[in-house]
Amino acid sequence: MTDLETPVAPPRAGPAWRRAAPALLGYAAVRALGLVTLAVWSAARDKSAHQLLSARWDSLWYTRVAELGYGYEVRLPNGDVHSNLAFFPLLPWLERAFAAVTPLSHADAGLLVSALASLAAAWGIFAVADHVYGRRAGICAVLLWAVLPVGIVQSMAYSESLFTALAAWSLYAVLTGRWLTAGLLASLAGLTRPVGAAVVAAVWVAAIASFVRERSVPARTGAPGWRRALAMLIAPLGAAGYVLWVGRHTGKGPLGYLDVQAGWRNGFDGGYAFARFVADKFTSFPSALAGLALIVGVGLLVWLYVICVRQRQPLPLLVYAGVVTLLALCASSYFGSKPRLLLPAFPLLLPPALALARLRTSRSAWALGGVAAVSAVYGAFWLNGSGPP
Repeated sequence: MTDLETPVAPPRAGPAWRRAAPALLGYAAVRALGLVTLAVWSAARDKSAHQLLSARWDSLWYTRVAELGYGYEVRLPNGDVHSNLAFFPLLPWLERAFAAVTPLSHADAGLLVSALASLAAAWGIFAVADHVYGRRAGICAVLLWAVLPVGIVQSMAYSESLFTALAAWSLYAVLTGRWLTAGLLASLAGLTRPVGAAVVAAVWVAAIASFVRERSVPARTGAPGWRRALAMLIAPLGAAGYVLWVGRHTGKGPLGYLDVQAGWRNGFDGGYAFARFVADKFTSFPSALAGLALIVGVGLLVWLYVICVRQRQPLPLLVYAGVVTLLALCASSYFGSKPRLLLPAFPLLLPPALALARLRTSRSAWALGGVAAVSAVYGAFWLNGSGPP
């Protein structure tokens, strides 16, 4: 037993990658289907799938940071200031590193990082689900993550795949009592996206809960306390370091990063802006259907989280998924981005993964295959249209 009262997975026969191989091969097949569908759809519309994946929206901002560093901004006619300081540095650092040691451009280096990170994320999701519910559930969880409607983002030069990989492996390290690894990965996640706070929260809450249980059961043995304390110290360093650097760079102190985000009209308002956005949909009949769909979608997220609680998921998974979901729904950012902001909340997929794992293999395969086809078509349509700004 670890300090989290979660059974440590028994020793497995053979290498860990062999146990995860079916999940990784299935994930690669789903992503390949999505990319082929995107290529065909884009060609039919006389667009470049490569450009859609590597040179639009946020990917352009990451590439510019990788090429030129920080300091670039765009002033809009309405007075808003879009600064590249809003984008955390780990992805552009990796793009710059790969471009330096390979013939790839910074944009193509971003695609390579995303491809490798998405596989690492799939493996991390498998490791977590396998540890909690077993191998079949782990495979189903990975495939469910792959077939999400906005799964095409996992193949873009965006930071979602990189962040999910770091978060999943940090959570796995917590579940298996590897506290220093958990703290280090949480710190790297904090250098990737603002939602790195969710990983930090998971590490902190799990460590505190472990200390509390240890005090209530003095004879209990577990990881040395100094490891947990050091993990708590390391976990927030990445995010805190970048936020403080931005504050110094802008001359606006510790809260300078909030001013940068305000220039993009991003912030945390408790969901007020999102609620107004949904309410405005009911001013006319056609848009009312979209408003109803949004309400159903939010209800589904809440329902999945309640099931996660009822199934007694380990505490760090509940904390992490809750914070990711809360930040996504309660931010005043562009509302079209919310589906991809929820992409890292993979613990919400564990209840349906467990249900699929209990079905016959043929039934679950047909179900996942059908959803994968629909997801591939939707991803191609979405990326050729409004896309994930």
